[in-house]
Amino acid sequence: MKSEEIAWAEVNLDAVAHNVRAVKQLIGARTELMAVVKGNAYGHGMLPVARIAVENGATRLAVARVAEGLELRAGDIAAPVMVLGFALPQQAPHIVRGRLTTTVNTLEMAHALSAAAAKQGVPELPVHIKVDTGLGRFGLLPEEVLPFCRALLDIPRLRLEGLWTHFACADEADPCHTHDQLAVYHNVRQRLEEEGIRFALHHVANSGATLTLPATHLGAVRCGIVLYGLRPSAEVKSPFPLRPAMSIKARVARLRTLPAGCGISYNRLYVTSRPTVVALIPVGYAEGYRRGLTNKGQVLIHGQRAPIIGRVCMDQFMVDVSGICNAQEGDEVVLLGRQGRDEINAEELGSWVGTNNYETVTALLPRLPRVYVGGASQ
Repeated sequence: MKSEEIAWAEVNLDAVAHNVRAVKQLIGARTELMAVVKGNAYGHGMLPVARIAVENGATRLAVARVAEGLELRAGDIAAPVMVLGFALPQQAPHIVRGRLTTTVNTLEMAHALSAAAAKQGVPELPVHIKVDTGLGRFGLLPEEVLPFCRALLDIPRLRLEGLWTHFACADEADPCHTHDQLAVYHNVRQRLEEEGIRFALHHVANSGATLTLPATHLGAVRCGIVLYGLRPSAEVKSPFPLRPAMSIKARVARLRTLPAGCGISYNRLYVTSRPTVVALIPVGYAEGYRRGLTNKGQVLIHGQRAPIIGRVCMDQFMVDVSGICNAQEGDEVVLLGRQGRDEINAEELGSWVGTNNYETVTALLPRLPRVYVGGASQ
């Protein structure tokens, strides 16, 4: 496509749709797909991704913050929206007004939600309980769940809808810890049911577990990274082809030949050893393109790799295109994605700075505009 931007992130909504449909086919009709769109849909753009996910089989959405859920509602997203992370009691009126489903792990929060529901005339508010089965993060320890749920039954207007947990090691080849966590979860579930406390929705599987452990699918799965066409880790094999949804592209802003002995960028971390054809790329860490790519990263121009030379700056960086014939100002540069027969994927881009594909795409900042292709209804 031809973009009028000097640099942009191109998001292929047809790729997102493909990945959503593939997950739905994998989990079957009895299991719901909760599409995780937190972190601006892992950098891909929350509203467009949420719409395409719902249109292609996701029945629920998940975010990390109340503000993200309210943004979905402001964008006319009607599907159930679950807040996975911490929320303040002061946010209870917004949760109720936004028809958000939240995770409750304190009585203070439960009473705040109940009061807000009463004030707004909402007869019933669904809430979920998270069991900390071995991640050591947010949620209740297994022995805390039953007494907490008993207490919630006495608080009006709250409906115990969901019981869930999150796996710590589902992106590893060895499933032992995941099986241990699942066993803890089922033990808690059994103790609750023996007390007559039942939940309509059970969900434990993240993307890694969804792809590799069918026993974890339960009533719903929560998928994030896989919907964007990325693997949870190199150890997780997908049973269906994944289509990466994002590319990062720019234009060659300037092209010139610099003599031997010329320092490139701040601190002269690269000095030319010969006459060098240098291309200026108008992207930097203000777009989320990491400073750590200095003298490490590569880009694609005319389908060939060009190495970054010198310090990556806030707004730009330089590459050596001496070996690329006919490079010109205005040429398309691919920082992430495919060009010709070569591809720089998110795993490779992340590896150059010691991080993973999650952080690579999520860290992209708003100054890098998202340009959407595909998704006829968008």
